[in-house]
Amino acid sequence: MPADLSPTARALRTLETLQARPGVTAGELAANLGVTERAARRYVGILREAGIPVESARGPYGGYRLGRGTRLPPVAFTQPEALGLVMAVLDGQPAATDVDDLVGAALSKVIRALPESVGRQAAALREHASAAPDPQSARPDPATTGALVAAAAGRRRLVITYRSESGDEWEADVDPWAVVVRHGRWYLLCHSHRADAIRTYRVDRIHAVRQTAYTFEPPGDLDPVAALEENLGTGWKFPTRVVFDAPASEVAPWIRPPMGRLEPSGDGCVLTGSTSNPAMYAQEWLACVPFAFRVEGGPELRAAVATLASRFAAAVADRP
Repeated sequence: MPADLSPTARALRTLETLQARPGVTAGELAANLGVTERAARRYVGILREAGIPVESARGPYGGYRLGRGTRLPPVAFTQPEALGLVMAVLDGQPAATDVDDLVGAALSKVIRALPESVGRQAAALREHASAAPDPQSARPDPATTGALVAAAAGRRRLVITYRSESGDEWEADVDPWAVVVRHGRWYLLCHSHRADAIRTYRVDRIHAVRQTAYTFEPPGDLDPVAALEENLGTGWKFPTRVVFDAPASEVAPWIRPPMGRLEPSGDGCVLTGSTSNPAMYAQEWLACVPFAFRVEGGPELRAAVATLASRFAAAVADRP
């Protein structure tokens, strides 16, 4: 905790700790505040003087807790917390500078609820900061996202309607393991019963969600981010296989997880996976890898690379 916080800020942090951790000891409270136990007890006393009932119990199972039925203001932010919140919102949703935007309207309500001394600088940051939108990001429907998260938390199987980038649409029974945000895009990591395999679906392309009566158990050792990274390049319509002459250790830093799995092969390495967009795979991913390679599969990726190679050859050809 910053050492230069005012007594008022530390008292508010004490209140937050009591709300979040009923039964916290004086030692734990002191460690959280970055003060001595004697000072921590003093901040508890400040809360009591302000009319907030704080109960205490001695013994090995004792500690501090708020009195039963205590009603507190809904939220209390320090100025660094308020500024950090506004910065995080603008970083993730540049359109939030507009009060007519959904997230922008919510941010306006939060700022209006802040004390004037805290809210003034937060409002100024929101008004005068400019955020450039990320062309690669995609904002899913909040209701759809909420339904997916609720199903993951409740471990309830879903039937989703998915529409791919090419316009193909299908339904799939899935066990929603987690919702993962990666580089401005939201993904559903799940087990697809249609494919009997792990699948990753863009949440902004899920157009309907229906909960079923079935439940499921996710893998006990699940790491959602790692699993997403590993499976982004699998399960798509067009297979890919690219052979590099360089060793895997040199090629690996240039390979993004959605491109597939890179494995050593003789003196070189081979990249196998799948894609829903061979043209993008060739133009945005393979063209950036600074090593010689051969596209051995599939035919759609070979055609996309041939088209790209023709464009580049034409760009340097001598004019008659």
